[in-house]
Amino acid sequence: MNFDYTPEQEAVKGMMEEFVEKEVIPFAAQWDKEEKFPWDTVKKMGELGIFGTALPEKYGGSGLDAICHAIVAEQLGRGCSSLRGVYSVAVSLVAKTILAFGTEEQKNKYLPGMAAGKLFGCFGLTEPNSGSDAASMTTTAVEDGDYYVLNGSKMWITNAGIADVALIFAKTDKNAGAKGITAFLVDRDTPGFSTKDIHDKMGLKASNTAEIILDNVRVPKTSMLGGIGKGFGIAMATLDNGRYTVAAGCVGSAQAALDYAKQYAKERIQFGKPIAAHQLVQQLIADMAVDIECGRLLVYKAGHVKNKGQRSTKEVCFAKYYCSEMVNRVAYKAVQVFGGYGFSAEYPVERIYRDARINTLYEGTSQIQQLIIGNFELGVSAFV
Repeated sequence: MNFDYTPEQEAVKGMMEEFVEKEVIPFAAQWDKEEKFPWDTVKKMGELGIFGTALPEKYGGSGLDAICHAIVAEQLGRGCSSLRGVYSVAVSLVAKTILAFGTEEQKNKYLPGMAAGKLFGCFGLTEPNSGSDAASMTTTAVEDGDYYVLNGSKMWITNAGIADVALIFAKTDKNAGAKGITAFLVDRDTPGFSTKDIHDKMGLKASNTAEIILDNVRVPKTSMLGGIGKGFGIAMATLDNGRYTVAAGCVGSAQAALDYAKQYAKERIQFGKPIAAHQLVQQLIADMAVDIECGRLLVYKAGHVKNKGQRSTKEVCFAKYYCSEMVNRVAYKAVQVFGGYGFSAEYPVERIYRDARINTLYEGTSQIQQLIIGNFELGVSAFV
């Protein structure tokens, strides 16, 4: 067992730290305030090859390992959770899904552009009345000659308003439950496909979130991903990747909260000395630091399993569950260290606190993670 970074991982960490310090942290508060999608920074990420780090060289990526993938997400999370979300969806939920389940034609069509940050995808699973119970979705795909006609809507879809292609899950057999779900790649310019941006969110204000409307959208059968009736399995396998980078991003956000709290604790004078000298503040700092380290190790363990090419569902659920709860605990304590100032947008812990909340909800709530983990522990394989 080796806890050291490889030279390649060290290089990625150094590159990402520098990028985040220069191109993300100075602007994150303004993006949040203006609810502004950070296109300029996203384009720079593309130019640096950040979107291609986890994709093979064959398709324009760098072919880096799963730990490098986590490091990228962690550092983006340290700077801006909204930006980490853009990366997670584009790479973990869409590009890596096409890589795993797509035809060679589909891979050649989408992956080089995605690796270069010139083509973006979104993941269309959640619906207005279908969240944790994905099998209850009502979006349909009806066969019509060499096409399928899609009707329905998707809700709370990250990147939907800026995406060039949507990975849409729909019922090809309304009576078959999860086995009746099929996945399709739907280009944005397909007639009948439209999106409606969602505003006034609690957090992730710089991330694009939108509703997708599918109104008699005709897609060729060649746009089907992985075969008819395979959609539910694809979605669950994809969430192993998405949850992994969510967990890594939580570690980064928590680390930022801790760093800001430590700096403030050394500067803030109360009772004649810095509050860092008071034992109860030290206790808050210590609890935050241990929590973060535990989360980081869970993420890296999941990455280690991924690097071995093994199924990582259990390890990813451990990491996602723990880290999503952890970042909320750490952000809460960081605000506590700041006192009243922590309740103000004058300091970044306020934004980190708001952004943290979504992590226990999307890509599987904490309760869903607990169910999956419990089923693994009890050997109830029918539910995992």
